[in-house]
Amino acid sequence: MRVISGEFRGRRLAAVPGANTRPTADKVKESMFNMLGPYFDGGDALDLYAGTGALGIEAVSRGMASATLVDKAYPAIKVIKENVGQLPHPERFTVLKSPVDRALKTFDEAGRQFDLIMADPPYAKQEALAQLALILELHLLAPGGTVMFETGMDVVYPDVIPGYEKVRRQTYGVAQVLILKQSEAE
Repeated sequence: MRVISGEFRGRRLAAVPGANTRPTADKVKESMFNMLGPYFDGGDALDLYAGTGALGIEAVSRGMASATLVDKAYPAIKVIKENVGQLPHPERFTVLKSPVDRALKTFDEAGRQFDLIMADPPYAKQEALAQLALILELHLLAPGGTVMFETGMDVVYPDVIPGYEKVRRQTYGVAQVLILKQSEAE
């Protein structure tokens, strides 16, 4: 596992030991970011279910000003801190040990908004539609911001997701990636 492109390109990232964390394959990660931009000009990213921190690290490497990496598992937090610590600018990252829904409410209370929200939940515990609704309800997406969810193929997205416009949906074997923007009406 490595950083694909940008400022930190080629840096190897440590993996979380055991089978509880499923890192996004480099090929899929590269495709996901190519669909998103592939490069950014500042902004704040939020990486939910961060695992190794690879998505948030990739976002900052490609031009995001900062990233907040959230995971509730101690082994994941330990690896995220290790991965961020080996980068030239670790101060551009915030690591938060918390369940995702609690973290989202904490960000709301602090008035935080993000330009890019990425989520790669464990396939057995996917609550994508509920979390998309919560992101809108808590006003966590900055104007013009983007949300990217990677889920298993068993998640069936409706044709219309209230509050969002679908930008793209792509499948990769057992995974699918959905990219959304907040609807103009919101």
